[in-house]
Amino acid sequence: MTRVLTGVGIGRGIAVGPALRMPDPLPEPASTPSTIGPDAEKERLTGALAATAEDIRQRGEKAGGQAQAVLEAQALMADDPTLRSDADSRVDNGATAERAVHEAFAGFRDMLVGLGGYMAERATDLDDVAQRVIARLSGVAAPGVPTSETPFVLVARDLAPADTALLDLERVLAVVTSEGGPTSHTAILAREKGITAVVGVHGVLDLTDGTPVVVDAVAGSVAVDPDAETLDRASRAAEERAKRADVPVGPGALADGTPVPLLANLGSADGVEAAVAAGAEGVGLFRTEFLFLDATTAPTVAQQYTQYARLLRGFPGKKVVVRVLDAGADKPLSFLNDAPEENPALGLRGIRALRATEQILRDQLTALARAASETDALVQVMAPMIATVEETRYFTALAHELGVPVAGVMVEVPSAALLADRVLGETDFASIGTNDLTQYTLAADRLLGSVAALQDPWHPAVLRLIREVGRAGTALGKPVGICGEAAADPLLAVVLVGLGATSLSMSPSAIADVRAELLQHTREQAGRLAEAALSAEDGAAARAAVRSLLPESV
Repeated sequence: MTRVLTGVGIGRGIAVGPALRMPDPLPEPASTPSTIGPDAEKERLTGALAATAEDIRQRGEKAGGQAQAVLEAQALMADDPTLRSDADSRVDNGATAERAVHEAFAGFRDMLVGLGGYMAERATDLDDVAQRVIARLSGVAAPGVPTSETPFVLVARDLAPADTALLDLERVLAVVTSEGGPTSHTAILAREKGITAVVGVHGVLDLTDGTPVVVDAVAGSVAVDPDAETLDRASRAAEERAKRADVPVGPGALADGTPVPLLANLGSADGVEAAVAAGAEGVGLFRTEFLFLDATTAPTVAQQYTQYARLLRGFPGKKVVVRVLDAGADKPLSFLNDAPEENPALGLRGIRALRATEQILRDQLTALARAASETDALVQVMAPMIATVEETRYFTALAHELGVPVAGVMVEVPSAALLADRVLGETDFASIGTNDLTQYTLAADRLLGSVAALQDPWHPAVLRLIREVGRAGTALGKPVGICGEAAADPLLAVVLVGLGATSLSMSPSAIADVRAELLQHTREQAGRLAEAALSAEDGAAARAAVRSLLPESV
């Protein structure tokens, strides 16, 4: 009998195949004292750390794109002097290199988990680095993606960036994980590579190898031991989605011709080529954190200008929306704010941290203004984590003062959505970050698999807040974009337009599916779908209500 497991779907795909489990992690190294002495153990440790870092960097260079940035950050963990110092001290006390790595990395991991938010997500990456170092020290293969002569559905607790980035898409039909949410590295890299995935699936680790499954990213479901009817439905759905995705590259629009610009979310200038190839009409979210997160001092105006100009030259005559540094206690920067906080997600982050160290913000805006003046891109800038009208007024005025003519704010905090008419009265545009807006609305950490079911942008409470912003934008004639992961969900994208969104920004790999879906609906139909979603009581009911109105539910 078919059994259905549920989680959070990533992308638009559907896959059928046998499940194959990721091997379990290496066992914890024994605490037996070293027999070769501290000097020899440190020599082994030095070689293993260096080789592991180099291997991860080479994987990043091979993968390219956003995966390369993720893997470079992971390689830096193997080079981290604090971790090395901790491991050395344990070796000095008699531990083997394997045991020293295990204990040093585990201690740091526990600290990251305690910080929550962005840093908690890094804990999985840290585990992976530790496993790779220990495997190299032990002379065994590092745990990773299993090999198979036939295609399979990969089942894992979670995937490390180094594994996700280099998945063999000729063999891996889909990825299913028991942990992670829609913004975990597994989800982010799956979107970028166009991998069918469902994350946060409770019970999936109980599957035995070879069990047939149907993975449906749209439904966020995994059908175990599917019957003939389920298999037939999956086959028809896959064919229909393939047809609808085969839409020529062009501007985003509804069936009645209403334009809906489709923009790209980028984490560095390296993604420009892929975004342009996918038909991105500009950039709706350029994350600038890559310039700051691995630095010991804030980058100079000149250093920032070089990177911004490189991005802007890729989009002549097109809109490029740049988000100023989104960091704080959950992404500690010694030159910004590294004071420990018990609840960093609600602490000194985003615009709050930048105001506390205003020169960093001024330098960033100055560099952006210079890059904008020397390129043909239509540059806009926006501030993260805006919660009040006063913060909106402050940022907009400062951006204008420093030479950026179009400034807006991100709506990620419910208070900003509820005061959208007043917020938009003080700025040029709004961009809704659905990841954080969902997190703060439903009080569910977006990085925790245990509450992944609540991290659902389809939830009517989230949609009502988005409607408030959309209405305010319409009344004031101000653009309202969506730059969170919700925009990459094709059917939800239609609902968002029905709620008043005027543009959608997403991973370049999602643009084709969203473009195809928009062309199936008029503005009037989008409004009806939005009302149906708003009338539901939870995210699952909202999806079901919208699908029930479609000509053919797939």
